[in-house]
Amino acid sequence: MADIKDKTLKLIDSLKATCQKYGMGNDGNEYKIITQVFLYKFLNDKFGYELKNAKSEIAKKFTPDEKWETTYGNLSDNERKLIQRVISPDVPLLEPYHLISTLWNQQNRGDFDTIFDSTMTDIAEKNAGIFSTQTTANTKILIFEPLTPFVTDTAERAPFARALVDKLVNFSFEEAFSQSYDFFSSIFEYLIKDYNTAGGGKYAEYYTPHAIATIMARLLVGDNAGLHNMECYDPSAGTGTLLMALAHQIGEDRCTMFSQDISQRSNKMLKLNLLLNGLVSSLDHAIQGDTLVSPYHKSNDKQQLRQFDFVVSNPPFKMDFSDTREKIAAMPARFWAGVPTVPTKKKESMAIYTCFIQHVINSLKKTGKGAIVVPIGFTTAKSGIESKILKRLVDERWVYGCISMPSKVFANTDANVSVLFLDKSATSNKVVLIDASKMGEEFKETNGLKKVRLNDNEVEKIVGTFLHKETVESFSVVVSYDEIKEKGYGLLAGQYFDIKIKYVDITKEEFNRRMTKYVQTLTKLFSESHRLESEIMKGLKALKFK
Repeated sequence: MADIKDKTLKLIDSLKATCQKYGMGNDGNEYKIITQVFLYKFLNDKFGYELKNAKSEIAKKFTPDEKWETTYGNLSDNERKLIQRVISPDVPLLEPYHLISTLWNQQNRGDFDTIFDSTMTDIAEKNAGIFSTQTTANTKILIFEPLTPFVTDTAERAPFARALVDKLVNFSFEEAFSQSYDFFSSIFEYLIKDYNTAGGGKYAEYYTPHAIATIMARLLVGDNAGLHNMECYDPSAGTGTLLMALAHQIGEDRCTMFSQDISQRSNKMLKLNLLLNGLVSSLDHAIQGDTLVSPYHKSNDKQQLRQFDFVVSNPPFKMDFSDTREKIAAMPARFWAGVPTVPTKKKESMAIYTCFIQHVINSLKKTGKGAIVVPIGFTTAKSGIESKILKRLVDERWVYGCISMPSKVFANTDANVSVLFLDKSATSNKVVLIDASKMGEEFKETNGLKKVRLNDNEVEKIVGTFLHKETVESFSVVVSYDEIKEKGYGLLAGQYFDIKIKYVDITKEEFNRRMTKYVQTLTKLFSESHRLESEIMKGLKALKFK
C-alpha cells in the first residue's frame, strides 16, 4: 500500500508541476485541471480493471501478455457492446479512442490540444446520464470540460496537453482498487490541500479534517452493522469529507448521499470524492446552489424539505449574505428562531451558521440523527437567535452530546469550535459533554501556518468516552437535561466540572512564618506606591508653574 500511495502522491506533484511550468501554478483554474486529469486517469484504469474482471467469456481475451488497451481496441463492435453491458456501473463507458494510450499515440499531431479536449468532452457527453451533477435549476454539470483553453498562449496549448498525458501514461491505479476508504481519503486530502481555502466560493471550502469527520460519523452511526438504505445529507457539503466518512461508517453500498453547496469549486471536488469512493449513484443528488435560498432536496409533493436518516454539516460561521437575507427571512417556518440582521458596518459578521443549524434540524426525520460544527460561543449563548435554538435543542431533548475541539484544528480558521450531536427521536436521558480542547499535536502546513491535528489515540479516547457515556476528570461529564437548564442551557463541558481546592496541612510555626512574609511584602509594596505617588505629584506641580 505504501508503494502505490507514494506513486500516487508523486503523480499529483508532477501534475501540479506541469501546471506551474505552463503558468498556472496557484492559478484560479489549476484545481480544475488537477482534479479532472487525476479523475480521467483513475477512471481510465478502473475501466480496464473492470474489463479484465468482467463476468463474460470475452474477458478471457484480456491476457497478461498483451496490454488491455490493445485487446479492447481489437474487439469487434459487437464484442465491445456485450462486455460494456456487464462491467460495473461505477465506471463510465469508454471507447478505444477515449483511452490514454490512444491519446499517447496521437501526440505528434499539431492539433493535439483539440484532440485532448475533444476526448474529455466526448466522454462527458456520452456518460452524462449517470456521471454528472446538477444545479438547483436542473442544469447538468458534466464530468469533464475542455482544459487547454486555460492556457493563455495558444501556441502552448498542445505542448501542455502532451505534458499532462506524458505524466499519466506510465502510471497505473490498478493496485489501488483493492485499497480501503482510508487510502482514498488521504489521497483526496493531499490532492486538494492547496485548494480548500475560503477564497474560492461564497461559503464553500470549509474543509473538515479527516479525524473530525471520522469522530462525527462514528458517534452518529456507532457500530450498527444492520443499517440499510440510509439517506444521508449535507447542506453545506464543500468537498464532501463529512459525507464520505458517514458513507464508510454505514457501508457505501447501504446508503445514498444527498448534498448541496453554492460553490462550483466544491462541486467539482465533491464529484471526484464520490467517484473515488464508489458512490456513483449519489452523483445525481450532488447539487450546486444556495441551500438557504433554494433548497433543492424536497419531499415528494415538493412542498416540504426532504428529511433524512443522517444529516451532517460544517457550515460557515460568519459571512455577508445581506443580498439574500430578506429572501431567507421571508421563510419563517423554516427559520423559526429567526434570521440574523445585517450589521451596519461589518456585514461579513452575520452569523449565517444559525440558519444552517435550523435547516439541519428541519431536515432530520423523526428518528434522524445529525452532527453540526458550531463556534464554541454558541454552546453558552444567553440571548438572540443562538439562545432560542439552544433552548429548543435542550427542551425538546434533541441534543445528546457536545464536544469542544482544539483551536487551529480547521484549515481555514483558528476559531474554537464544538460539534453538536442531535437525535430527533429524543430517546436519550443524558447528554455527554467532552472537552477535547487541550488535545492535538501542533504541526506546520506547507504555507508555514501552525495547525493542530488529533492523533489516532486521541480519536479513540473521544469516541470511547462518548459511546460509553463515561465521566473523566477534567475531560468529560454526563449530565441530565434538568442540570443543563439549571446552568442556563450551557453545553460547554467545563461548566460542569467540579472545582477542586487543594488543602495542605502545615504547622503553626510555618503558618506564622508565611504570614510574616506576606505582611513584609505588602508593606514594601505600599511604601513603594507612596513614593511613586509623591514623585508624580511633584512633577505635576512643576509643570503647573511652568
